[in-house]
Amino acid sequence: MVFNRNPLLSFFLLLFISFCFAQNNYRYVNVFIGTEGTGHTFPGPSMPFGMVQPGPDNKDHGWNHTSGYQYKDTLLLGFSQTRFSGTGINEMGDVLLLPINPKKENLKNGYYKNTEFGKVGYYTLTKKDDVKVELTCSERVAFHRYTFPEKEAKVLLDLQHGLHFVFDESNPKGLVVESDVKIENSTTISGYCATQNWVNRKYFFTLTFDQPFVSSQLLEKKANEKAPRYFLDFNLNDSKELKVKIALSSVSVAGAKLNRQTEIPNWDFDAVVIRNKKAWDTYLNRIDIEAPQKQKEIFYTSLYHLFLQPSNIADVDGKYRGVNDQIALAPNKEYYSTLSIWDIYRGAFPLLQIVAPEKVNGIINSMLIHHKAKGFLPIWTAWGQDNYCMIGNHAIPMLLSAYQNGFTGFDKNEALKAMVETSTKSHINSDWELYTQYGYYPFDKLDNEAVSRTLESGYDDWCVAEMARKLGSKKIATTFFKRALYYQNIFDNETTFFRGKDTKGNWRSPFNPLQATSPLNNPGDYTEANAWQYFWTPAQHDVNGVIKLLGGKANFTKKLNAFFTTEAENPNKFLGQEAMIGQYAHGNEPSHHILYLYAFTNEPKTGQKYIHKVINEFHNNTPDGMIGNDDCGQMSAWYLLSTLGFYPVNPANGEFIFGSPQIKKAILHLKNGKEFKIEANNYSNENSVNENRFLNGSKIAKSFITYKEIMAGGTLTFEMTNN
Repeated sequence: MVFNRNPLLSFFLLLFISFCFAQNNYRYVNVFIGTEGTGHTFPGPSMPFGMVQPGPDNKDHGWNHTSGYQYKDTLLLGFSQTRFSGTGINEMGDVLLLPINPKKENLKNGYYKNTEFGKVGYYTLTKKDDVKVELTCSERVAFHRYTFPEKEAKVLLDLQHGLHFVFDESNPKGLVVESDVKIENSTTISGYCATQNWVNRKYFFTLTFDQPFVSSQLLEKKANEKAPRYFLDFNLNDSKELKVKIALSSVSVAGAKLNRQTEIPNWDFDAVVIRNKKAWDTYLNRIDIEAPQKQKEIFYTSLYHLFLQPSNIADVDGKYRGVNDQIALAPNKEYYSTLSIWDIYRGAFPLLQIVAPEKVNGIINSMLIHHKAKGFLPIWTAWGQDNYCMIGNHAIPMLLSAYQNGFTGFDKNEALKAMVETSTKSHINSDWELYTQYGYYPFDKLDNEAVSRTLESGYDDWCVAEMARKLGSKKIATTFFKRALYYQNIFDNETTFFRGKDTKGNWRSPFNPLQATSPLNNPGDYTEANAWQYFWTPAQHDVNGVIKLLGGKANFTKKLNAFFTTEAENPNKFLGQEAMIGQYAHGNEPSHHILYLYAFTNEPKTGQKYIHKVINEFHNNTPDGMIGNDDCGQMSAWYLLSTLGFYPVNPANGEFIFGSPQIKKAILHLKNGKEFKIEANNYSNENSVNENRFLNGSKIAKSFITYKEIMAGGTLTFEMTNN
């Protein structure tokens, strides 16, 4: 053995070894997964939890284009700076730019599909007018680089543009209702726009070019337009490159300028790409897996999608505009929005507590601040404003989940107060006088979703009761534990389903448990689902109660088996019926926990086989590799957790129910410095189920692992088999 005594050589050798073994998991991200079909993701750059998401807009309205983009489209409206990932409704699309070659202006809206390329922190394409477009960003500033074929160049700046929630082409409604825009000089344009869309909001911007425009033309406004559109003409230097930075703020133009000066003070585009990539790797490297290339692409793209939101909309100085339109200073300079709460409370938020725990207190405090201003907890926030989308008040389980799992960076008593007030003071989608008078929502007093609202409110009630119990508020706990059982009031013993009931106690008739309803497309008693799919909602907090309603575990198992084998009748993706196995609809959130209910039967391996089927048939590393909206990372979170081998049936009690891992090995690098390893001995496509599990060498008798056990570090071992 030879010892090297040169310390400098040893240092560089160690550095080289570290470099070689660095994971760099960003390289597995395929930004086009979910961009074709109903995934509704986008390929442009963003930062983890960032404010801006610059990217291509193919169309500014329509359900297929909620992110502005569909992979198969080749029409290009331009490049806007904000959007949501995987939602079912359109919003954002601020400050659209389109570089144009003046000599081929008739080709300005086309691009060559084979030139389109995207990766973490970078997106590019070449338009049919021979202009190359490149995009990157920091947290609050979008950065574009255009390369023109000649020095003569033109740019369209469209401040009326946005992604429309509702758009009638025969009678288009103006998205922007007020604006104040100023050309400050030949390189800078700043201002603000107030919009009415999915939410009513204000955004402020400053746009700066690295070369001056020689002329500007204000375009004639169309009917209902309240914001300007400009053509800007340039005579470029020999580089033929034009760079532009677009900084945004919810507060002021001065805030946008401070964001720009702080985050991207110079014009080094490539350096920003590198910084973006490095920022992503600090998150993507928190989990390492042993898996084939294809599976790594799906896994790390899912992790990427998880970290896109919620967005911190506070400026670099911590100022933000709240739900009451007032400017305030955010604790720790964090105020989170893009909270798709009906979706993310289920799997995404529990997973964030494992892989990004440093964000949790900020998310909770943002919701508590919202409650103080509004009087109830947020339902679905965009740019700090609530659109009240979906039902229930599922910020409540998020508060309980964080407290249950040991987070202390918020006032627990204030949290309980917010939970109680949200559950007792009526507000949009929550009529507590009606609910408590009858012990359910009667369908003759509620225009739609009566059953789903009753069932989802019952879960929230359990969470309020459990939080009160933990804090010693016995009276509150007693009241809400009683309310948590209201689901039993709408159980029909004859059909064994939860059904719509009127104020006189009569069931809605006729009744078809296969008929899905949705408030926007086919109003009825259920939310984007049918009676089969909503039957399992109370099992989130009361599995034993549901088992008892059915007469025991055997009947519970029988109904669960029937759920996965009863064929759908004309499934409609607009009613949440997508990616189906029997009545299981993987494409929508109400079904996501149901596979894991097999852990409460005598047939746990049946559920494990279905998990294996869903992961292999409904997820792929292709643009159409996501069936159903990603919904701000929830679909991705389901995939990540299920691949690791567990998922929370009850997202607020700190328990993750065992399924079956779909990889040989994973290491979670926890923020507390510990590691949690997952090993699937003998795993293969054939050996995809398990019976025995061990934590640090000791056999686990229970059907779950807790959050605290995961965060303590250690090794979870699954013994895999084929039957």
